[in-house]
Amino acid sequence: MRLNLRSRASGGLVTLGTVIALVAVLGLTLFGTGAANHAVASFDVSAWLWSTDKGEMARVNGVTGKVDTRTKITDAQGHTMQVTQSDRFVILRDLSTGTISVLDLSSLSLGATTQSTPGLGVTIAVHDDTAFIVDTVQGQVRQLDPATLLPVGETLSFPPGISPGTFDDSGRLWLLVPSEGTVVAIEPAPAKKPSPGGGQGGGFTGDPVKVRTVDVADPSHDLALSILDTGVAVLDKTATTLTTLRGDEVKKVPLQLSGEGAMPGRTVGGDVPVTVVDGGHVYVVNNDKVSDFAVPGDSPQLQPCVAWSGRFYCADDATGTVYVLDAQGKALEPIRIRTGGQPLEIEVREDRMFINAPAGQTATVVDSKNHVTTVNKYANDVLGGDAPPAPPPPPPTKPPVGPPSAPARVTAVAGNTVARVTWTAAPPNGSAITKYVVEGDGQPPHEVGASLRSLDITGLTNGQTYKFTVYAVNAKGNGPKKAANPVVPTRDVPDPPASVAATANPDGTVAVTWPEANGQGHKITKYVVTTVSTAEAKTFESATPALTVKAGELPYGTQVAFKVASINDIGASSAQSPLSPSVVPFNKPGAPVTLTVKASMTKRGTVVAAWKAPADNGSPITGYEATVNGTKTTIDTALTHEFGGFKDAEAVTIQLRAVNKAGQGAAATGSGTTLSAPKMTVDDGADTAALNSITAHFTSTDGGSPGTCRLDVAGVGGVQGTCSGSLTMNGLWPDTAYTYTVSITNGAGMTASGNGSISTPVYKGTVICNDPTYCGPTASGGGIWVYKTPSQSGSGIGDVFNGESYVAICQTNTSVSINAVPYGGKKSTQWIKIQFKGENYIPYAWFNLPSGTGPLKQC
Repeated sequence: MRLNLRSRASGGLVTLGTVIALVAVLGLTLFGTGAANHAVASFDVSAWLWSTDKGEMARVNGVTGKVDTRTKITDAQGHTMQVTQSDRFVILRDLSTGTISVLDLSSLSLGATTQSTPGLGVTIAVHDDTAFIVDTVQGQVRQLDPATLLPVGETLSFPPGISPGTFDDSGRLWLLVPSEGTVVAIEPAPAKKPSPGGGQGGGFTGDPVKVRTVDVADPSHDLALSILDTGVAVLDKTATTLTTLRGDEVKKVPLQLSGEGAMPGRTVGGDVPVTVVDGGHVYVVNNDKVSDFAVPGDSPQLQPCVAWSGRFYCADDATGTVYVLDAQGKALEPIRIRTGGQPLEIEVREDRMFINAPAGQTATVVDSKNHVTTVNKYANDVLGGDAPPAPPPPPPTKPPVGPPSAPARVTAVAGNTVARVTWTAAPPNGSAITKYVVEGDGQPPHEVGASLRSLDITGLTNGQTYKFTVYAVNAKGNGPKKAANPVVPTRDVPDPPASVAATANPDGTVAVTWPEANGQGHKITKYVVTTVSTAEAKTFESATPALTVKAGELPYGTQVAFKVASINDIGASSAQSPLSPSVVPFNKPGAPVTLTVKASMTKRGTVVAAWKAPADNGSPITGYEATVNGTKTTIDTALTHEFGGFKDAEAVTIQLRAVNKAGQGAAATGSGTTLSAPKMTVDDGADTAALNSITAHFTSTDGGSPGTCRLDVAGVGGVQGTCSGSLTMNGLWPDTAYTYTVSITNGAGMTASGNGSISTPVYKGTVICNDPTYCGPTASGGGIWVYKTPSQSGSGIGDVFNGESYVAICQTNTSVSINAVPYGGKKSTQWIKIQFKGENYIPYAWFNLPSGTGPLKQC
């Protein structure tokens, strides 16, 4: 289940393999602000969330709704990471490799690392400074020191097939024993106290102990556990009854469920939601009151609804929608998250609810006032970054709904006053099976959980014939009965095999072997093998003391153990053998998901392939084999890779296969094309020029990588800009011919250029003198005089008059100031050479140049 709900003081659950041995510390890299600052902030409202595609943990601040620290997990990109955390520790377990590591939040330093069996089947629970490892298959519970992962005290043993363990706020560990119909509380061994002299404490003293066992259901019923604010709630999914334990008070509330019920691992508040995930209903129990609300949507991948701050949050993994219901069941604005194809994770810490998409880039924080903040766990806006996530597929169409069909096969074997009835799963016909019913011993019907496939019926009479039937039940009613073969209990039973061994093979099969059993005077004709796992139980038969379970019969990546019973020639069965060690079935990995091949934006002749990790099918992916345009190469476990050495505009086809210890998996194929060479064409016929600037016009292509363009003018310099079709160079001289080059450079450094030439126009100015009595055509002194040199000494060569326009050639400065202000001119020491009777000079005081233009060249 993907829901982890934790209070401030309590840790949640994370599936972990059996601890084998301590190994070297797992490599982590912290980046962001300094560790000292983070250590202070460790106790803020925050949660550590996993991102599969990045292979990193992100600490999300629940107040700001932002990531303040990221932690890269070495060699874990694309893996499923299970996380549990308290205020002191974050424990990580890589489901693909079984590697477990501890991050101490008081210092943000790594603690111990240990190796576990990969896959599902074992869990870890954490609370403050205490942890437990629970082997649900073998029924073993052992306390750990979370700082060192070393065992504490003696191991507690239960029948196989227990539930994961969950801490309540007082620090007790609760777990279910479905075969006995009980819920058990365990008190951990206490930590040592500091010495009276002021020395440091350390370690633990004593053993963990079972402090409470409560009968909550008939044996062999399917059960679910949820920790309450005070106490626990147990759902008997077979009998549809909710039992709450608050202190010494035990209360049972019958439920009229429309299908198989489910609960979150922790329930906050007085309302206990029980969700029929297959039927889209949530039943809310508060003391003796039961309310029934419909959940929007029609998806078969609904998670159990979570009670939070007066509302109910129901995650639909098929569409990435979290439906929100108020206390009266009214549908409110839903929360939508791209899941990336993996289930959402929901966790409550202090006064915030965190919703994480491990396979996506976003998370959501919901505060106690139900305000929603979206968190970007990582930015993906860089060139060559990961491919965008694929949109979620449409929800699967539900089949027609009806009562279940009969089990395909029901068999029975008898022992000494006992019979064992086994059956295959019945087709559910659109509605989840809630229980199986076994009849035939003259007693009231035996109801067992929907996950079971066998039942031992005791108290029978030897020598009497029994004929048992089995039928399935779902929300639509009872299925037809299927009869087993008749059996006669007898005291002439064989011995069970003394031991059982199992080996998971690279081809996906599992080999189960055992020594021949003693028939006690009768011939043994077959053996019946039964699985013990967190998955659906299965039974197999073998005529010899060996069995090979076909590939795919058992779920990959899920731990499984086996029991074997001997059957003799009169049909009598032994007791079951001791449980075998757990193994994890595995096979070749699946095909990489959403493989994309695109041109590198920064490298010539290079493509970038990106993909999502495929299912590892029970064995961690060790690398990939890529066949690129027919050439094979091996690459590491990263989810993106550059392939180079190709020509411009070359088509590249990549066939990619993941590799694990079982071999190469199925192939994914993608194609792309490298960057083309950029092109540049100058349109000098469209060029324009001003007195002090030229504008070059051009057309260009960047070859597929965004580029920049540059205009270089000979003898002057250059200017860089966008490739929008024109560039302008300023600061030029009028009446001057210029040659230029326009070039384009794309992100891969590939260039193209073109040349052109253009001249700036002539620079004309205007004579100014607005007093015609002084400088008009009839004035005694004539107009404004023009001189051969920039000086008024000597005779002028002619007159010019107000408003006349002349080409300005250059300018020069003198030490003599001429004041023409009284006549409309200005005061200036400069002279301008103009085209008048050749090239001669006029005082700048009597001459205006165009406004907004740059200066003339010096003469």
